[in-house]
Amino acid sequence: METWNGMGPGTAAPPVPGWRPPTDVEAGLYAASTRGDWAAYFDVLATADLYHAMPRATADSRPGWISYTPTPWAARPGTKVLVFRTAGMLPAPAPDPVFFQDDLGELARNWPQDDEWLCVNPGSPCEAYFPATAEHRSVWRRHAERNTYPRRNALRTLWTGGPLHGPVAHGLACGALLCVANASLWNAMGWHGTGYVRERKRLKEWWGITGREEWSSAVEALLDGRMSSPFWGTVLGVRSALARDFGGLVEVGHWREVTSRVLRSLRAGDSEAETEAQVAGAQRLIGRITRYEARFRADGLLPENGFVHSVEAWDYGRASKMARWGLGARYCDLAEAERAVLRAGQLSRISYRSWEDFSAAYVLGRCLHFDGEEFGDWYGDMVHAHRVLTSDPNSPWVNIPFR
Repeated sequence: METWNGMGPGTAAPPVPGWRPPTDVEAGLYAASTRGDWAAYFDVLATADLYHAMPRATADSRPGWISYTPTPWAARPGTKVLVFRTAGMLPAPAPDPVFFQDDLGELARNWPQDDEWLCVNPGSPCEAYFPATAEHRSVWRRHAERNTYPRRNALRTLWTGGPLHGPVAHGLACGALLCVANASLWNAMGWHGTGYVRERKRLKEWWGITGREEWSSAVEALLDGRMSSPFWGTVLGVRSALARDFGGLVEVGHWREVTSRVLRSLRAGDSEAETEAQVAGAQRLIGRITRYEARFRADGLLPENGFVHSVEAWDYGRASKMARWGLGARYCDLAEAERAVLRAGQLSRISYRSWEDFSAAYVLGRCLHFDGEEFGDWYGDMVHAHRVLTSDPNSPWVNIPFR
């Protein structure tokens, strides 16, 4: 395979003493390049998110579109390259330029010009340059077809450039369940995520957010615990109050009876039909919660006789992620995103006793909203993420005290 790196064409890259690759991707690229094993290099590249810079004005003028910007290659006058960086080699988000995300299979299909070379992570110990003719791209395609992209359900850490301990890391770890499910870097405070174009699309399609004010309102609502259903909070709150008053385990029948009385009292001024409809809804919700909690105990999310006190954890975990999504979409700057992450961590410590306690509450909120007692991917991904985060030696939940 024709290649070029800092040592010249086709040569293995020399080891760089003391350099720690930022993530598993750069570690794989570095190991392959020092062996001169370019097939292995492309196998790693095929699993990686690849980012290319573009002017923000260009991205904003045609929402949803991307554009490639070739640059001259000093080592080969007259040749241009398209520069792509892996996630660990990205700079901190700045107003301009922005980055869009691509992957090797997509590049193999849609490379713009045959005479432009692919440049990966220039200036780093894992840099390399590759020609991109149709013949070469057919090789890329084979690597893409035999490797899994996008990755899912994996704990990934930014070993250099991301906080590993302290309050910011704690706040970031509140969003780690979703990071593991999506195999994204749990401690990347300087978030690029799926790239500027897709981060904006994500916020628009899932949250209706198209600007800074809407993003800010969403963050505040999440940090206030107002994004999850207040009805869930009322029903769970009745059981929590009973547990405090009666010293622990609450029988389901007792919970149902007291909840009905509380709701009828709260809705005394409403019509009888409206009140009874809400009471019936609460009874159905209690049934759903108890069935989820039984499954949680069987799957290790809750201890025997354990139960969920509240679901604000789902809001706080999403606030930790929303801070970063807003940064990736440039609806905030790094300092604003970090403040929101810190608040998510602070509120979580106030409301929950441990990472396990936080996790069960987060998963219940997510499942009540999305899963519909199907116990499909909405549930299964969270169970896997919970197990990884509570057991992996590199997990933030293992290495960062909850309180």
